[in-house]
Amino acid sequence: MRLLWRASGPASGGLLLAVLAGAGAAGAAVGLMAVSAWLISRAALHPPVLHLMVAIVAVRALGLSRGALRYLERLAGHDAALRVLGRLRARIFTRLEVLAPAGLANFRRADLAQRLATDVDAVLDMLTRVILPYAVALLVGLGSVLLIGAFSLPAAAALGAGLLLVGVIVPLLQGRAARRADGRLAPLRGELATGTVTLLHGLPDLVAHAATDAHLDRLAATSAALRKAEQRSAAMAGVSAAVTALASGLSLIVGLAAGAVAVRSGSLSGEMLAVIVLTPLAVFENAAGLPVAAQRFASARASLRRLAEILSAPDPLAAAPALPRPRDGEPEGGELAAVAERGGALRSATSGAGVPAIRMDGVGARWVAGRPVLRDVDLVLRPGERVALVGPSGCGKSTLAALLVRFLDPVAGRITMEGTDLREIAPDRVRKVIGYLPEDAHLFDTTIAANLRVGQPDAPTSALRAVLVKARLADWVDSLPDGLETLVGEHGMALSGGQRRRLALARALLADFRVLILDEPTEHLDDETAAALTRDLLDAAGDRTVLLITHRTDLPDNLDQIVHLDSGTATTVRNTVPAAVGGRAGHS
Repeated sequence: MRLLWRASGPASGGLLLAVLAGAGAAGAAVGLMAVSAWLISRAALHPPVLHLMVAIVAVRALGLSRGALRYLERLAGHDAALRVLGRLRARIFTRLEVLAPAGLANFRRADLAQRLATDVDAVLDMLTRVILPYAVALLVGLGSVLLIGAFSLPAAAALGAGLLLVGVIVPLLQGRAARRADGRLAPLRGELATGTVTLLHGLPDLVAHAATDAHLDRLAATSAALRKAEQRSAAMAGVSAAVTALASGLSLIVGLAAGAVAVRSGSLSGEMLAVIVLTPLAVFENAAGLPVAAQRFASARASLRRLAEILSAPDPLAAAPALPRPRDGEPEGGELAAVAERGGALRSATSGAGVPAIRMDGVGARWVAGRPVLRDVDLVLRPGERVALVGPSGCGKSTLAALLVRFLDPVAGRITMEGTDLREIAPDRVRKVIGYLPEDAHLFDTTIAANLRVGQPDAPTSALRAVLVKARLADWVDSLPDGLETLVGEHGMALSGGQRRRLALARALLADFRVLILDEPTEHLDDETAAALTRDLLDAAGDRTVLLITHRTDLPDNLDQIVHLDSGTATTVRNTVPAAVGGRAGHS
């Protein structure tokens, strides 16, 4: 709820307008019922028509204003709620960017998608279907009780008791009963979404291992649990509706009895008896949605709690000190010069044709507490070097790459760029210098040109063609009927494995990283294709520093270092420059 309160601050004006308009619309409905009851009763006595003109005009005015105010309430309420929703969704995306990937180890992808696609909509429910109805019912209910109390205190007491039962007691009891049911709806939906996505993505493997039935059984069990929770929730809503109808009927009967006594005693006119009896019908019509609103509150609060878990997840990286703004004419990626301005002991980043030197000293790392992946690793990447990091799967190669791009911070030792600790440089600035091409580099379901422009959104067509030439894809693209506008399909499924990797490389080259990390670029390729692709990747990198991560041993000859990482040791197999690697690494 604190999360919702903070997100609703800028939209408080719209929410207040919605409450006032809703109260006006509901008040007009109650007034319409009261005036109509008086008008019909009075007209039955056949008074002069002029005696009824004020009531007739009031009925028309209340009827028209009810519709107009209801429209204003919907417009203002949903506009404010959607603004809050947009702010909260942007805040969650921003937080995910900070957390990924190390801070999301405890979240599953499908569950995160469920939180962003479904749970975030709880903001709309909470504001438009919980808070607004309760605020309107409070204002209108209080006014109605005061109105009836001006003519009959017993009838007002009965109306107030009925509203208290429908708006407070029933929701409290229902909330306690529904907490388990509605509180489980959002997690169960997330679990069902996760299982469904897992089934779709892993269906070939599940079929191959005859494990489809077991997975479907687990999905069926989850679906059954979700269905039972929804049935319990629906049953509670039915009971609440019945109690609301009962309270409305009892209030009407008590008002009728109290009014009849007052009419017999002469303290109340016959026309006002109709007002006392019929007005509660309109009041309870407005209050009928409160039990449902209370039920929505339980499920919406559970969804908001799941969003709060994302926003409250601990930062995986240490906060970098604020850097000075670049001077006029200084490139945005000039964070090294900015650090120098701050007084850090930093050499010029232009050494080695603008490629910085990177050093790891006694580095240790882990993704989960108590499970170290790397321990006491030393490594130097000099400007323009080609370094291969070789080792079996699970030995920590990708973890080392994550450290270099600040997806993860070391728990021991330090990593420096031109002598400055990476933890003193903002992660987004580090990633403008060091580019990471993972094994499963994502290709979006759009055109070749759009995929390339992820690396540089304003790149002209000539720049796209230049990187395609370097990646040895230009001839293939030219042979396509649509050329750069060819769709690559979901995850690039319209391309071959080698073409997907070359296109991802071309995108990285377009981003103009000065240090390029290639993580298993030849995975799932035959030896001949892998060797040719490796040569092309290194040639395309130009004068950049390249760290080639692979488990293959058939490596090209134009490497400056080959470092073997396995079972606690990092060994330089070949080094044409002074020795710069040592230490140990543990299994991930």
